[in-house]
Amino acid sequence: MTLDIDRQLLASLMIMGSVVEARDAYTGGHMWRVGQYSRMLAEEIGLDREGVFRAAIGGFLHDLGKIGIPDVILNGRHRLSQLQTAVMHTHPGIGRTVLAEHPLAPLALEAVAHHHERPDGTGYPDGLAGDAIPLVARIVGVCDAFDAMTSTRSYRSAMSTERACSILEDGRGSQFDAALVDSFLAMGQAGKLLPIIGHGHHGHRLASCPRCGPVIATHGKADGALHVCRACGDEYRLHRKDGGFELEATGRQGGAEQMRPEPDMAPIQELLRLMS
Repeated sequence: MTLDIDRQLLASLMIMGSVVEARDAYTGGHMWRVGQYSRMLAEEIGLDREGVFRAAIGGFLHDLGKIGIPDVILNGRHRLSQLQTAVMHTHPGIGRTVLAEHPLAPLALEAVAHHHERPDGTGYPDGLAGDAIPLVARIVGVCDAFDAMTSTRSYRSAMSTERACSILEDGRGSQFDAALVDSFLAMGQAGKLLPIIGHGHHGHRLASCPRCGPVIATHGKADGALHVCRACGDEYRLHRKDGGFELEATGRQGGAEQMRPEPDMAPIQELLRLMS
């Protein structure tokens, strides 16, 4: 498949992915960050233009299957039980089913279905091993793991970059593709990851609700704008500071309209520009 594809059809697919992410109060920007890391890693290992594009799109859409995961699991405040973990492990298969009949499925199907496979064959959903795992899925797998570790979740705080890189190195060749880990760590040592870590989009640092912790995505918000935490409902006034935001509690609770998820169109437009 070349990059001569229907932009409107692709945009609709990515919007669907953004809506899935909007359900989870803790993962604002995760799809954008994984898409960015995947694009950068594909460039680092010398893939051609189409390979880079597939990595970026695959990274952005990798969690599409979470559309079928119950909210109580996505937003739980404790580590998942054995049963909940098993349910969460169904999301690559759900994503494969959701994409199966879509005209643009070949762009992202490998990343969506196989980003949790492992080189040692103990991953899921199909237990693929080594080079049987598609390259784009191996790329997204490394990038997804790094972002998951360096992002706050409902049950834990974000790890340091150094700790996350150490875990990638420990899993080199077993959980993660060894050569890709080496390339990713080289990007980290060169400082290439810093503009992405902790951001919801270029230059948009994430904030966290002071009361309950979920991510507050500040994209497109002007200085002094009001924003409501979608987890606890507290309202805050956003003030720009040091390239990010500080949050001033208003003492009010937001209404249903303010708590409605809003897909961020800026990352989608950025991915579409990769086709140009």
